[in-house]
Amino acid sequence: MNRQIIDKKMGVGYTMQDNYYLPDLALPAEEEQPIGIWGQRHGRYLKDRHRILYYNLLTDGKLNSYLADIERQAEELFSRLVKQMAEREGVTEALKAQDQMAWIGQMNNIRNRAMEIVNNELIYA
Repeated sequence: MNRQIIDKKMGVGYTMQDNYYLPDLALPAEEEQPIGIWGQRHGRYLKDRHRILYYNLLTDGKLNSYLADIERQAEELFSRLVKQMAEREGVTEALKAQDQMAWIGQMNNIRNRAMEIVNNELIYA
């Protein structure tokens, strides 16, 4: 008995496993791009809350590039927000040289607020 057959009309190959012919399916090749914390969070959010979109992106081979794009957007937004908030609130290098603990406290506060904004606008939206 033939262990592999090819359907010429549909262009799909089948392989026999345990007396059943199963289609030889594979996900499309996708370029691997690094995904940081923002992309990972958004990926988990999609998988938990928007499964259809998640699996559509996955089966189309676009999930990695989509998450990498979200990562880039989130990182740019986060950096821009931190810079703008620090300038507006007067958190400068002079303050850092004068009182490091005050500078660290204010920068942590700014980073936390910027992280919250990025999460609300990009990651969990």
